[in-house]
Amino acid sequence: MKKVVEVKLEKEKWLEEQEKAFEKLNKKAKIDGFRPGKAPRNIYEKHYGKQEIIFEAANNVINSHYDEALKEAGFIPEMEPKIDLVKCDENELEFNYTFIAVTNIELGEYKNLNIKKEEAKVTKKEVDQEIHHLLEHYAEIVEKKGKIANDDIAIIDFKGYKNNEAFKGGEATNYQLEIGSNTFIPGFEEGLIGMQKGEEKDLELTFPSDYHDEDLKGQKVLFKVKVNEVKQRKIPKMDEEFFMDLDMPGVNSKEELEKEIEKQIKTRKQNHIDEEYTFKALEKAASNMKIDIEDEMIDYETNAMYDNFMNNMKKQGIDEELYYKYSGTSKDEILKNMHNEASRRLKYRYLLNEIVKIEKIKATDKEAESKIKELSKQYSVTRQEVIEELGSIEAVKYEIMINKAIEVIKSNK
Repeated sequence: MKKVVEVKLEKEKWLEEQEKAFEKLNKKAKIDGFRPGKAPRNIYEKHYGKQEIIFEAANNVINSHYDEALKEAGFIPEMEPKIDLVKCDENELEFNYTFIAVTNIELGEYKNLNIKKEEAKVTKKEVDQEIHHLLEHYAEIVEKKGKIANDDIAIIDFKGYKNNEAFKGGEATNYQLEIGSNTFIPGFEEGLIGMQKGEEKDLELTFPSDYHDEDLKGQKVLFKVKVNEVKQRKIPKMDEEFFMDLDMPGVNSKEELEKEIEKQIKTRKQNHIDEEYTFKALEKAASNMKIDIEDEMIDYETNAMYDNFMNNMKKQGIDEELYYKYSGTSKDEILKNMHNEASRRLKYRYLLNEIVKIEKIKATDKEAESKIKELSKQYSVTRQEVIEELGSIEAVKYEIMINKAIEVIKSNK
């Protein structure tokens, strides 16, 4: 729903407002030869211009007429009204408020959605792979006698040449390279397989055609390589010492480790399934709902998402310019990508708010305090810090009610 309220001031009233604005501004003016507030208007205008008075007066009128315009609109807007100046000069002031809200929301089916929820299953292969990664993490790097093989670690000196001249960035000493990591260009790591400590070798290679350095892209080069040392990972045995290092409560054997790893994998999978199930349930319930959301509301939500995203980036020391530089994107592209998500968020918000009303969902003080205590423990902050971050206890209660509404949708009852 959209309502435009037009405001046009009588000339005499508009001139009065300008005079009030001048008196206010003049009190802060610094003009040689005059005390603050004592300069004549024509002198003030020579120093600061007429437009400053007009803009101040217009701003005052817009603020003072808001309540009256809101009554004329007849509903509580969902966002700050848009202000359009139609005329604004010495003789005329005319502007419009545009109020926007969502009305006449009609819920469809939101309970019996018949969405199948999968159960997480874990295979023995997944458990074995996870344990393998765990053992790799605890592996000891030891010197290897013999030739370089895949997965070994080669400590090398190398220098690259293009047209018999060393090129920038193509040289290193005692570089630690894991064979099979695909860290270097194709052929380099493969060329080291079979070499051993003290051995030297020339590798004739070609840089990929899509390489980031224009000077080396698709170019034939020669790398002179010397192997200083060969190392390998020594996988630990699953003995008493290993389980002590592992420090998993109740895990002291291979069988117990397998059960714990299976449990962890199943929990991760189930969490992912639950998230997908929640999304599908919300999407289906929202698709059953009839609602008209004005484009301005979606734009407003999109901009709010963008501001929140950039504020999070700034907390990490990354400003907008730096983000654009390294992401290779622009504000317009980000806003475009966020637009659909903003529309979806608004639909979900109104869906859940309506369910809260219809189902008469409440949140008690006890539930709010329990939630605050949970968040305080989770993030190691005080009760007051949790409340300040969320805004108020009422905001905590609102979050609880929304989560209860989500459970109603997911219940399939």
